[in-house]
Amino acid sequence: MRSRFCILLFAVFFVITATMAAGQQRRSGFLYTRTRGRCTPQYWSSRSESWPKMLPRKSTVSNVFGSRAFERYRGDLTLAEAASRNDDVENAFARLVKQSTAALLNSYARKGYPYTAWEVKTLLIQALVSEEAAAFQAQKFLQANENCG
Repeated sequence: MRSRFCILLFAVFFVITATMAAGQQRRSGFLYTRTRGRCTPQYWSSRSESWPKMLPRKSTVSNVFGSRAFERYRGDLTLAEAASRNDDVENAFARLVKQSTAALLNSYARKGYPYTAWEVKTLLIQALVSEEAAAFQAQKFLQANENCG
């Protein structure tokens, strides 16, 4: 009886060890891979190869979002620069253009994203009326960008 228990214990140990070894060979070397973040401005600013073809990185914010955006932002501010801005902590308009850029890219690249490209463009223009409106819309885009994917 004791020998059967030992054999059974050895068999279970062998199966578990073999299963773990096989699982480790399929992994990329990380114990935990984060799948979130594929829709954030940080993702888009660091991954030029995944940008949708209809929005080149060198497109300007004013060309994509319209003349109202030209009044608020530099005329030569590109989408890539907007996605990688670092001055968005205290500046609601900077936060708005950063999150709007990611939202626009997501609307083209992510099936099921809650906003269409037209809605993103319209909501950015509408939010340019005040800092409060810009902060509110930036927060809405931030939530959509962080929860997609």
